[in-house]
Amino acid sequence: MLDSNRKWKTHIKNAAWAVVWNEETNSHAYRNGCDIVFEGNTITYVGGPWQGVADEVIDADSRLIMPGLVNIHCHSRSGPIGKGIMEELGTPTFWMSGLYDAKAAFWKGSSVPGDETTPAASSRLTYHELLLGGVTTVLDLSARYDAWLDVVEESGLRCVVGPWYASADWSTRNGHEVEYLWDIKAGRDRFDAAIKLIERANAHTCGRLTGILAPDTLDTTDEDLLGDTLLVAADKGWPLTIHCAESMVEFHEFTRRTGKTPVAYAKSKGVLRPNVILGHCIFLDTHSWPHWHTREDLRSIAESGAAVAHCPTPFSRYGVTMESLPAYIEAGVTMGIGTDTFPHNMLEEMRLALTLARVACEDMTRISISDVFHVATVGGAKALGRTDIGRISVGAKADLVSIDLTDPSMRPLRDPLKSLIYSAADRPVRDVWIDGRQVVFAGKVPQIDVEAAALAVEAAQRAAEISVPKVDWAGRGARELAPLTLATLC
Repeated sequence: MLDSNRKWKTHIKNAAWAVVWNEETNSHAYRNGCDIVFEGNTITYVGGPWQGVADEVIDADSRLIMPGLVNIHCHSRSGPIGKGIMEELGTPTFWMSGLYDAKAAFWKGSSVPGDETTPAASSRLTYHELLLGGVTTVLDLSARYDAWLDVVEESGLRCVVGPWYASADWSTRNGHEVEYLWDIKAGRDRFDAAIKLIERANAHTCGRLTGILAPDTLDTTDEDLLGDTLLVAADKGWPLTIHCAESMVEFHEFTRRTGKTPVAYAKSKGVLRPNVILGHCIFLDTHSWPHWHTREDLRSIAESGAAVAHCPTPFSRYGVTMESLPAYIEAGVTMGIGTDTFPHNMLEEMRLALTLARVACEDMTRISISDVFHVATVGGAKALGRTDIGRISVGAKADLVSIDLTDPSMRPLRDPLKSLIYSAADRPVRDVWIDGRQVVFAGKVPQIDVEAAALAVEAAQRAAEISVPKVDWAGRGARELAPLTLATLC
């Protein structure tokens, strides 16, 4: 169980390498032979040998100590159940996006009203993976379920919960045309319930939970609900996140409805503002696919103070990428990274973000590994309106990750972040502290029963596969929509 003693003083002694915050340059820097001390949930010392007395002393002479990663876009409830199914579900008639056709059939098949076991199990699997990958803060966007806050508290994560709501669902009757099934009252009811859950999260006694307003997507939120969301955000000082410009279907829907790009529409409705995170934001007017006539979107986001959550993995699976991460950074947009769907491995996400950025701009010199590490730590923190996470500095939260430098995946060792992000990913992650409490011990997460969670999600996945023909527009079965990689011999 997690240690409940919040006054415990811990001394991490003689870290071989540490990634510390340099206030003068406003950037991360390496420090060798570094001592780090935290008392309760706050870092109180970073520097050379510390001579004080601590309750716990941890010898770190073979470790890299780095700040916990900040994941600003994650779907814990829906992610794991799609593993083995969603990886290659893209629809050519929807510009390869899988959101509207095959994926929708599996999502509908896995949604059972009143089922609390599957959502909780799915979240546990996600949180387990996040912790083992060095994530200490996550923005989790999910359909609300009763046990959600309890499952988050159990995990030990620092979590911003975003209970989604929408005025419409996507549907297709022919596989090439998206229809919007509007239910304004249902959207309003979910909005009211989301406000109550956010209030509960903000008042939670663990101190690691907050909430965020999360209308699901720009194209499924009607104007009145969007306007009321913005009013609540301003009145209560709450942050807001919304999926925006994530598909060509959405791009064309907004140009059809309004003559504006999704980002231009968001600007016209007052969505672009500080304390707002735009999910994905790939298809701007500068992207090569739409061939649109304006060049205003990127400047509009940068000038507004809104942030963007970049999640390269799910889009890369069907041949889509942001054009390009360096361009957003150079324009002054606050950028963070999220895992979106599985795998919830931020270290691998950082590697892919770096690689795809270089491919998209055809220039390896425009972005470095330090840029991507910045985006995954203090960039995400800034997007969430925080300066006390994503960095190792006096006064910051004690959200720390210990990397084993003797792990073969890290060796030969010359530059630990290059070894970690380019080669090792989550393999050498050994210990994680969040809010001063240790939550990962020698690569184990004892507070989460991962085997029970996996069994529950596997059972739900099998049930969803059986239901697919009943909800798919063409009556296709799961094996037809998502064939196994290899033929199965009798």
